Amino acid sequence: MMQKVIIIDDEAAGRTLIKQYLADFTSLIVVGEANNGVDAIKIINEFKPDIVFMDIQMPGLTGFDVLKHLEEIPQIIFSTAYDQYALQAFEVHAIDYLLKPYTRERFKAAIQKLRTNETQNLSPIQPLVESIINPLQFPEKILIQQNQKLITVNVKEIIWIEAEGDYSKIITNRGSFLSNYGISNLENKLNPQNFIRVHRSSIINLEFVKEIQKQISSYDVIMQNGDVVRVSRGYMDNIKKLTY
Repeated sequence: MMQKVIIIDDEAAGRTLIKQYLADFTSLIVVGEANNGVDAIKIINEFKPDIVFMDIQMPGLTGFDVLKHLEEIPQIIFSTAYDQYALQAFEVHAIDYLLKPYTRERFKAAIQKLRTNETQNLSPIQPLVESIINPLQFPEKILIQQNQKLITVNVKEIIWIEAEGDYSKIITNRGSFLSNYGISNLENKLNPQNFIRVHRSSIINLEFVKEIQKQISSYDVIMQNGDVVRVSRGYMDNIKKLTY
């Protein structure tokens, strides 16, 4: 299967070396390259590659900054002359960390890691990423896996969340996304000032509540998109606390 590759490096020699090494892998096709972080964001969002080889220290934006602005996160192999970023690279689940100067054999080992990752159907980055998107306690963005790609979802776009077995369905105005995380895990990672649990299977975003209808022994929350979320008896106090 052919896979699209983009190379990001502020040094022409670094980009040339990667292209030379990629010649041994005919299924990996270079579709673009950039020499700075700003152009990297544009070209990656436009071509949506499967794999990106990316430097870390570049003019304007670092490689980690680039990740924050991508619509979809491809598989990343970092290529840099600085070893102090290795831990941070693996915290964002990069496939590999090539420390310049590296040999052709070391490059092949990185491709082998990439193949192993794909064969085992592993996500290149965890479905929910806090540290790279926002170092604060509660993330502003989450990454939801779709096949081998990850879709960026702004937390403020989430209308409500519904449990689906061991997974969670995240409902937004631009569609629904299935997260690998259970609803309780997601609850712990979202700001409780905005997101409240109203059912063992439901979390709502208060910003999207249109109205709350009182029933005989419960409440129905009407969301702005028209969805109706039932409040279970065990979570009624969460609604009552909001009543003045």
